[in-house]
Amino acid sequence: MGWWQINADTLAGSRFVVSPLAEATASLFALERRTATHPGERSWLETHLPAYRERVAAEPGLGELVRAVLGDRTRWIADFLTPTPTGDGEPEFGDELARIRETPDEAARAHLTVSLGGPLPAVLLRPGPADRMADLLEWVWTRTVLPRWPRVRTVIEADVIARTAQLSQGGWAAALNGMRPGMRWLGESRLQVNTHDYPPREISGARLLFVPVTPRQGWVSWDAADRYAVVYPCSGVLAEADRAAAVPEPLGRLIGPARAAVLVLLATPKSTSQLVTLTGQGLGSVGRHLRVLLDAGLVRRRRTGRSVLYFRTAAGEVLVEAEGDG
Repeated sequence: MGWWQINADTLAGSRFVVSPLAEATASLFALERRTATHPGERSWLETHLPAYRERVAAEPGLGELVRAVLGDRTRWIADFLTPTPTGDGEPEFGDELARIRETPDEAARAHLTVSLGGPLPAVLLRPGPADRMADLLEWVWTRTVLPRWPRVRTVIEADVIARTAQLSQGGWAAALNGMRPGMRWLGESRLQVNTHDYPPREISGARLLFVPVTPRQGWVSWDAADRYAVVYPCSGVLAEADRAAAVPEPLGRLIGPARAAVLVLLATPKSTSQLVTLTGQGLGSVGRHLRVLLDAGLVRRRRTGRSVLYFRTAAGEVLVEAEGDG
């Protein structure tokens, strides 16, 4: 298994960051592997997969390059595709993409040799592999991610709030366990990041970043020895799945069915606009329900970036669970 040795200062200084490039890269994974894990993602995949396949087929050798970069054989992604975020605020997509384009051909081919697991065939020796992948990522971002980025960003922000709540209630083990498949806190300052048979890495003193993305994809990356990142899938449920959330009848009788619907949906943090969409209620009605729930101490709110997200308190959790069992 792959694990990192982390000291207390590194863990205390770690932070969550938003990366548009990571979201685009995770979306590329989903398109290439044709994977979808919830109704919203399946709809997105069905919408964009035909155009993606046409885009890849139109450029000779691009399909072979994508499969080699994504490590179809080795399960190791070519390093140049996943530059580690700097952690200095939310970057612009173009600035992140430029770091891929700056990769010299010699370095990109060295990374490809590792991700492919052997010598490169002639089709992968063409000039500009990093530029070609950057062009494809730019297409994925522009066509499939940017049109829904405001909503995606809200889901990412909600996940950060949920993880922060886990951290405050259960410590780092609770926040990190299950963040991505194979990841768990082992104790003795050891964080298992995956189940691969890789040598352990000492990262004490480095900058540690956690990067949520909405597709069910993830990876780890590092730049030299001073900056490490764990890219992981958001735990927040997207709108299409949320709509199926059932309101316990006793809870509806207690506080009213419309207000109960809002409280049930706040199992994961959401904005007012999300609640309006999911409940079908008007903005004014949702606002009134939120004010009552806030005054009763059943929900809290937190500003994150440009959004205000609402989420259930411990008292709200107890009420929903108790009435659901009733």
